Amino acid sequence: MWKIHNKLLIYMLWIMEIRLVSSFTSAMLCGRIPGLTPGQRNMCREMPDALIALGEGHQLGAQECQHQFRGHRWNCSEVWQRNVFAHVIPTASREAAYTYAIASAGAAYAVTAACARGNISTCGCDVRHKATPTGGGTPDEPWKWGGCSADVDFGMRYARRFMDARELERDSRTLMNLHNNRAGRTLVKKMLRTDCKCHGVSGSCVMKTCWKSLPPFRLLGDRLMLKYQKAKTVQAVKGKRGLRLVLSRKKHAGTARAQKPVLDWPKRMELIYLEASPNYCERSLQTGSQGTAGRTCQRTGHGPQSCDLLCCGRGHNTQHIRRTTQCRCQFRWCCEVKCDECDESYEEFTCK
Repeated sequence: MWKIHNKLLIYMLWIMEIRLVSSFTSAMLCGRIPGLTPGQRNMCREMPDALIALGEGHQLGAQECQHQFRGHRWNCSEVWQRNVFAHVIPTASREAAYTYAIASAGAAYAVTAACARGNISTCGCDVRHKATPTGGGTPDEPWKWGGCSADVDFGMRYARRFMDARELERDSRTLMNLHNNRAGRTLVKKMLRTDCKCHGVSGSCVMKTCWKSLPPFRLLGDRLMLKYQKAKTVQAVKGKRGLRLVLSRKKHAGTARAQKPVLDWPKRMELIYLEASPNYCERSLQTGSQGTAGRTCQRTGHGPQSCDLLCCGRGHNTQHIRRTTQCRCQFRWCCEVKCDECDESYEEFTCK
């Protein structure tokens, strides 16, 4: 009997040692990540595996932002190169609105995906969409829940706690960031899709098993880009419950002197901003603009990437480039690939 008690004691001490080492490692890891607030560091220590997912979401947001603005004067290139999870755009512009929304969406998306993969110990599949004896659907098209449905509610809750932990000032900029954070992560839930798999003999669809899954992140970026283009200007007003953001409109009532401002609240899924965007033509640390000097442009284009628009009227430089590449490659038995060398000449245009 005493041998069993000794083994149990050794096992418990081993478990405690693992937890102490894990806690110490997490504390060291979370202490070295730049740009975290004290609240975010505490969350990191509690769930270090979730922070890995947040890092993946950070990269998702960065890549999508740069893709969506790749041809614009502001191309989202410098925003993500500073401290991790830190405030990155000093101007409360519509570009800042998109940045916070896509970052929040990326965080909720990545945490939800990590839960479904089993990479976070405290979450998993959405238990509300699990298989039941009664199933669902109709007699003509029966189906039942199965597989692993994305637990987007957990992803949204964790993303909210982490991303909103930085917004402490309760000023107008904080309220703007909180609103856009919520719009971004809520969009992830609204764009969940239902995937199904057929079951039956010889390819027939006697029964379908369905589950909730995340859409491609590009679709979220595209939808947020549409919201960016329709973003609303807001202003801060003081009410009984403190500072709030409202849309300001004027009501014209027949006479020139009767112009009473009408306050309207922005919708929950709208992107909002406080300040007009600068032209982003010149480099300015005050506005966060990197300028467009040296950017590649299209001389014959007509979109935002055209030299006329991108270079802000400063003109462009033309560079003649000649390079040698491998071409007309053929596979020869066995086992060799032979290629010719081809000379390629082209012109590259960059803003002055």
